[in-house]
Amino acid sequence: MNRTRLLLILLLVVALVAVVVLVVLPALNPAPAPVATTDNSANQVVQVAQETPLPTATPITFVDIVIAVQELSRGSVIPPNAVALRQFPEQSVPFNAVTNLEDVVGRIARTDIYREQPILSNMIVDSFQSLARVGSDAAAILPSGLRAVSLPVDRLTSVAYGVQDGDRVDLIISLLFVDVDEVFQTIQPNSLTLFTQLEDGSIELQEGIEGRADSSQLGPVIVGPSERQRPRLVTQMTIQDALVVHVGNFPPDGRFIGVPPTPTPLPVDEEVGEGTPPPPTATPSRPDVITLGISPQDAVVLTWYIESRIPVTLALRSVNDTSRTPTTDVSLDYIMTTYGIDLPPRAPYSIEPAIRSIRQLVSEDQVTLDTQIAAP
Repeated sequence: MNRTRLLLILLLVVALVAVVVLVVLPALNPAPAPVATTDNSANQVVQVAQETPLPTATPITFVDIVIAVQELSRGSVIPPNAVALRQFPEQSVPFNAVTNLEDVVGRIARTDIYREQPILSNMIVDSFQSLARVGSDAAAILPSGLRAVSLPVDRLTSVAYGVQDGDRVDLIISLLFVDVDEVFQTIQPNSLTLFTQLEDGSIELQEGIEGRADSSQLGPVIVGPSERQRPRLVTQMTIQDALVVHVGNFPPDGRFIGVPPTPTPLPVDEEVGEGTPPPPTATPSRPDVITLGISPQDAVVLTWYIESRIPVTLALRSVNDTSRTPTTDVSLDYIMTTYGIDLPPRAPYSIEPAIRSIRQLVSEDQVTLDTQIAAP
């Protein structure tokens, strides 16, 4: 009996220990957090689980367009073997690209078409009358809204030939004013011709006198000039921020951008012996004309300057300056008032010989009032 009781107690103790090991201990001791490991495979698994899935790449769509498989010169009829269909990325296809060979074969190339170049609808025409000229480089670089006008220049008026293509300049003009008769539009004073009315009613003319009728202490007189009327000089800046399209004459084909200058060939002389120095290099001629890009109204103004033979001087602007600065016209009164020049008084003495002229800045040509032409 005692042995049976002892055996039951031992079984009960073993059962309780088993319950504690299987149920109570796991609840009291939770599983530890995963520890970072240096195993490469484990890291890759963790990273792939945490990263955002990569988006699926969008496939590139291609379309067929017509391209040239050989050189096509302007004005040539396009043969069937000169063009072909090629696949081109749809996003990069020009909006006016041709997609059918039938729209190209047999038509005329409007401009030069190069090999592997996509053919656009504006590159082909139906007849030779629709061919477009290639045009000049000047028209290609001229900004929209401007007009190109040329005018003569020399060493002084072109900033000592320092103005180059692409610069910006202002235009300064000088005007000579004289008084004229409003009816005759001739320089004053007028020529007066006195006449006498005879008894029979006829008129007897006397010799003409240049001057004007006036009165004095001696009675009525004719006051005549001692010399020709002296003009009054005025200088002012007019057109501003003009674009220099080109300095000098344009080449016959109108191509001057990126074209290297043609070397001047040396004259072929007789054979030169040893010790004789080579002939000097020919000095290139200086430009005597310049082409400006200006507004349409300024183009009319500049043409009036040229037709009126108004002296025009160019003032070079800074490359970063596009402002329009108002200026004041300059005359003799402005010079004397601004710089404090007083009129010298008359004196009872002078020097000999008499000073009748001063040194002047004269370069090449000088415009005179008498002839109104350039005289050396």
